[in-house]
Order: sequence, then C-alpha cells, then structure tokens
Amino acid sequence: MTKTSKTRTALVHGGSRRSQYGEVSEAVFLTQGFVYETAEAAEARFIKAGEDEFIYARYGNPTVRMFEDRISGYLGYEDGFACASGMAAVNGALMALLKAGDHVVSSRALFGSCLYVLEDILGRFGVQITLVDGTDNAAWDAAIRDDTRLVFLESISNPTLEVIDLKHVCKTAHAKGALVLVDDAMATPVFSYAHECGADLTIISTTKHIDGQGRMLGGVICGSKELVRGPIETYVKHTGGAMNPFTAWSHLKALETMDLRVRAQADAALKVADALVGHPKIAAVRYPTHAAHPQSALALSQAEAGGTVLTFELKGGRGPCFAMLNALEVAIISNNFADSKSIATHPATTTHQRLPQEQKDMLGISEGLVRFSVGLEDVDDIIADLLGALEQA
Repeated sequence: MTKTSKTRTALVHGGSRRSQYGEVSEAVFLTQGFVYETAEAAEARFIKAGEDEFIYARYGNPTVRMFEDRISGYLGYEDGFACASGMAAVNGALMALLKAGDHVVSSRALFGSCLYVLEDILGRFGVQITLVDGTDNAAWDAAIRDDTRLVFLESISNPTLEVIDLKHVCKTAHAKGALVLVDDAMATPVFSYAHECGADLTIISTTKHIDGQGRMLGGVICGSKELVRGPIETYVKHTGGAMNPFTAWSHLKALETMDLRVRAQADAALKVADALVGHPKIAAVRYPTHAAHPQSALALSQAEAGGTVLTFELKGGRGPCFAMLNALEVAIISNNFADSKSIATHPATTTHQRLPQEQKDMLGISEGLVRFSVGLEDVDDIIADLLGALEQA
C-alpha cells in the first residue's frame, strides 16, 4: 500500500507485515526472544538490527512494529514507539529528552499523573518546570526562553476541556529552539491536529480511543525517526516500558473500526452537549466545538470535531452531583474515558482527587463538575438517561 495519512484505508492496511503463510489478519508474535542462525548473525544484529530484524520483545517485535508503523503513519509522523500505557509513553518521552538543568514550559491544566511526573519526578532530578495558563498565548510567549528545552501540553485538557492555540505555541517554541510534545488523548487520533500544527512529538494513550472498548492499556510516542529511534527508543527499551505484543495485535484490529467509532461518538457528544445546555440544574456545559464553549471558534479552527468527551457543572456542588451520578442507568460510573460504554466521572473525588484544593480551584475542577465520555449507545438513550438522572439532582 502507498503511504496514506488520515484515511480509513491507512487504519486497515498501514504497516502490514505478512509472514511466509500470507495471513489476512495480522499475526501476533507472542515471543520474548528471536533465534539467530549463527553466532556471527547474532553479533551482527546486536551491532545494528535491520528494518525487519528483532532482538528481544523489550526492544521490538513484528506485531508491535506493525502497530507503530500504522498509527504513526496515520498521524502524519515518520515513526512511533509503542509503550505499556499512556503514562509510560509520557514518562518515557520526558525522561528520554530531558536532563538536569533543562527548562520545561507546560500548561497548568494537565492530568494529575502528568503533573506528578513533571513536578515531583523531573523536579527531583533538577529539571526546571514553569507552568502557565495554556489558554493565554502571552503567557506562553513570556515563559518560553532561549534555554527552554521542551514545551509540554494537552491539546485539549483533561478534565476541563481547555483548548490551546497549538499553532501559536509551536511557532513560539520553535523560534526559541524548543521541542513541542503534545498529549493528544482528548483530541482523539481521528481528529488530532498536532502534526499539522507543527508539534514535534505526539503522545496517544491507546487505552482510550484506539482500544476504545475497556480492554487494553497502551500508549505510543510518535515523531521524527531521529527522536523516536534515537533517545526515546534507547530510554524505553532499557527501562522496560514497551508494549505487549498481544496488546499491539488487539490495537491493530481496533484501528480498523476506530474512525467509525470515534466519529459516531463525537457526533453523539455534540448532541448530548446541545441537550444539556440551558438545563436549569446545570451551571455550565463544555464541549470544545459547541458554541457554549468559550473557545469554540479556536477549537473549530483546529479540528472538525471536539472529541468524545464533554463536561458539565451541576449547581449545588457534590450533593446534587452524586445524586445525579447514582441515578444513571445507561451510563456507568468509572474513571476511564473514550470507551464504547458511556462513562461518568467525578474528577474532584477520583482522577484529580490528590490535587491541592487551590490547584483544583485554579483549574476549575469543582465539586459539581462531571466529565462525561459518550459511548456507542443510542444517543437518544444517553440523553434520556442524563435528563432522567438530573431530575434526582
């Protein structure tokens, strides 16, 4: 197949490798190691492995390589390295590219585990961290210095769905010689605009929309071959964060339907947001490309849809919020998102529970905030479920 980007064809055929048996469905190579015909062949492979030569599952695997090629090509990047989880990918990319004394500028609105890696782990090893309001272009301009090594952000923040002007950030960072690393979990691979806006590296939590059915943990770091097969591969393969071959095989099969699933969920998410806007028990509704979102114009200038997740804030705080959550019959209460099942999450007491109250207040993670991940159920059933549950709030 020819190299194709952003098409369903790429999700079905990209990166395919067939064995001598000519299988239709991709093969899963559940093996830790590989056999060499001679001692000389083993020596040569350890000096420099060829494109389709493998040494050990922690270093690479034919099934994993198919997945890396397929997803990186789809996103428009030269290469990718698949990891054991989304956070393994975040940690792997940051640790591989940074050293003591380096300066990082990051948006303040980040998933709690990302903040932990930045402030606690990297800070402990002497990396300087500057956090900014990601929605403020002037704040990025002021914070990114001549000695800034890397800029890190979520293109759409979790859980408050702030939208960052990614083209502006990339332009500012590159003018100072800094790399841009984007966490694209909320934007989704289908609507990702990181490469088109100039991001050097993109991280996808494959647990989310790629698996999308509550089965597998995974992550992938996509970027230039120089970065991915250089410092990133070196760090991840030596520290053990590589993806399991069975997970990669499951992801390959899931990619075949991802575009269909995510587009259906995004269409439904917009309809759900529309149904909730103006409800008397709701103070605010946010879905990036809905007119009720304060940055909808920016979101629409960057992507055709705002992903599969919306947030809404109930009046009255935790009491009414918990009553509404407990009354849901179709949606489930959990802490994942981008699943085929609709999921309601209360970030203040679960995913972002450990953030200091001052930080929650700054980010807008209130006691009444609900993150709602729209699944593949009939959208009328989802809306009826939410409206019925709101009667209990």
